[in-house]
Amino acid sequence: MSQPDYEIYKLGDWDLQSGEKIVDAHIAYKTFGDPKLPAIVYPTWFSGAIADNIWLIGEDKTLNPKEYFIIITALFGNGQSSSPSNQPSPKPFPKVSFYDNVRAQHKLVTKHFGITHLRAVLGWSMGAGQTYQWVTQFPDFMDIAVPFCGSAKTSLHNKVFLEGVKTALLAVKNTRSAGSGNGAVKEDSAEVRIWSDRDREVGLKAMGRVYAGWGFSQAFYRQKLYETALGYKDLEDFLQNHWEKWACSKDPENLLVMMQTWQNGDVSQQEPYKGDFEKAMASIKAKTLVLPAKTDLYFPPEDSEYEVACMKPGVGTLGVFPSIWGHWAGGPGDSKEDVAWLDKQMADFFAANPPDGVKALGEKLQETL
Repeated sequence: MSQPDYEIYKLGDWDLQSGEKIVDAHIAYKTFGDPKLPAIVYPTWFSGAIADNIWLIGEDKTLNPKEYFIIITALFGNGQSSSPSNQPSPKPFPKVSFYDNVRAQHKLVTKHFGITHLRAVLGWSMGAGQTYQWVTQFPDFMDIAVPFCGSAKTSLHNKVFLEGVKTALLAVKNTRSAGSGNGAVKEDSAEVRIWSDRDREVGLKAMGRVYAGWGFSQAFYRQKLYETALGYKDLEDFLQNHWEKWACSKDPENLLVMMQTWQNGDVSQQEPYKGDFEKAMASIKAKTLVLPAKTDLYFPPEDSEYEVACMKPGVGTLGVFPSIWGHWAGGPGDSKEDVAWLDKQMADFFAANPPDGVKALGEKLQETL
């Protein structure tokens, strides 16, 4: 059996916002670059493994390991950090929040690596949700943040979309949703139902086809980019060999944990904000580049506009992917034009917002000229 291409940091018994705990928890991570370089945290997205983040890293990119110490962190539930698929027994997995994930990442960064300040936090989709969590949970800990194609608070429409995805998975086991953010209705029987191979295949393929209508935009399908850009022979080939294949590579219980985390996303659900979303957004100190996609069906630019408007003047900057790739404009690297656009936005933003020490030195030099 081959060794995993990532590291594990043991957290011990990890207390959660829900009042539950992950027994003998761990967080998975992978690093690029020298630990002495300025550090960047780059969390994973819904269903994504650590390797699925690497497309944005390279010596020809803004996330250059010759310039930064880049830490990819894995979500609880992604199959690498603590997840249903790697826990020792089939007990129901506890309810995990973005707050719980970021607190674990903060411990990894501070206790394991001894880092006291980050150059940046950034991420796509649920990675963007974790980015917003970082800048509200630890406002003084980073210079800049770049959440792309994600949100600080999961919208009602987004919750509805996820209910469709979740229910497609649950239906195969004759189980109903307990409501947005609440997993499945508990069965009368105390027995924990194990997924059979048939359950997995039918449920995951159904989930993949539901997701197919959300990941890309109407214009993407209208122009048949699944053929011209991705190389599938027709729509059915795309549905089977892109969406069903993606879904069937995942563990259904892991997906349900991440969906619950996503549905409950809200940066105001922590002290000292007590549910006041506008107060939470106004607390952000890091210069923040918010990048929604014009045609994203579940993180539309309108939500991002409001998030930036809630930040203090001079903190937030909004830029919109001019793309018909929908949510996929932000990742995972399939659209080369969107990757180039994103990297350029990041490069310009990093350059325009140097670390405080560098900024002060530059101002001092200007005064002497």
